[in-house]
Amino acid sequence: TVGIKKTQKVLQNGSLFDPWGVFGTPEIGERKIERDIGTGFIVRSDGLIITNRHVVEDREAEYVVFTKDEKQYEVKQIDRDPLNDLAILKIDATNLPTLELGDSDNLKVGQFVIAIGTALGEFRHTVTTGVISGLGRGIVAGDMMGSSSEELENVIQTDAAINPGNSGGPLLNSIGQVIGVNVAVSQQGQNIGFALPINLLKDALNNFSDRGGFGTRGYLGVQYKMITKEAALLNEVPSGALLTLVQENTPADKAGLKKGDIIIKIDGKSLEDAEKGLASILAKKKAGDEVEVEYYRMGETNEKRSLRVKLESLDN
Repeated sequence: TVGIKKTQKVLQNGSLFDPWGVFGTPEIGERKIERDIGTGFIVRSDGLIITNRHVVEDREAEYVVFTKDEKQYEVKQIDRDPLNDLAILKIDATNLPTLELGDSDNLKVGQFVIAIGTALGEFRHTVTTGVISGLGRGIVAGDMMGSSSEELENVIQTDAAINPGNSGGPLLNSIGQVIGVNVAVSQQGQNIGFALPINLLKDALNNFSDRGGFGTRGYLGVQYKMITKEAALLNEVPSGALLTLVQENTPADKAGLKKGDIIIKIDGKSLEDAEKGLASILAKKKAGDEVEVEYYRMGETNEKRSLRVKLESLDN
């Protein structure tokens, strides 16, 4: 279980005749927040823990971890993934029990799964079961507080009950291997939950000690939506990644990419052929790599262009 500790500034109650502080300056007080906000699971016996990035998104807060035997540990280090809703936590501990990681590339619809988490941020170690209902889904996920959201691709859909507070918990196969990280629950339907494939994490775990985990991953600085072949034909544009936002002063912005461009290829690799779209190609790139980007710019000429982009690291 992952918990948060934070001191929040609040307005003190006014007097009976001036409850809103109209006739004077209202007093500022402090309120301490301590609560369970998510779930994690141990992948290395010296205290390496996986959770969702949105669980530990507040950079001004302190975080703690409660193990199953109710021991409490302070989180000493957090490594956040700039591309996916994943984070690695480090606590000072030894000889912790760990979970074995499976292979999320070989999953099948209908496969039995088990979800574990802190349901509703209240009921620790809740276990639910179900099957994989779908693969390769695209969703918009938000945090438990409803303060942020992001688009995620290629997630696992399951009917195992996943509730707010389960975020960051493991999705296990029938032999107890982790094949996903629980990330979201549908607010529109029942028995629809989602998990990120565990293979997204493996390179970062290998790099955590010697090269900084997610921090070495190449960063482009865009938000996008994948255009399917059907949508491309209908709109008479190439299939690929339609850029919905190019952040200022990022590698993409410096190279000249603009909102509305459609990235077609990266280093000759067609995004149409990439199983997981742009994210899967960038996940294999490191900060400092220079990549060739072929793209389509909509406008009067509707032409294909190419440019080179030097990827950078992101302070996560």
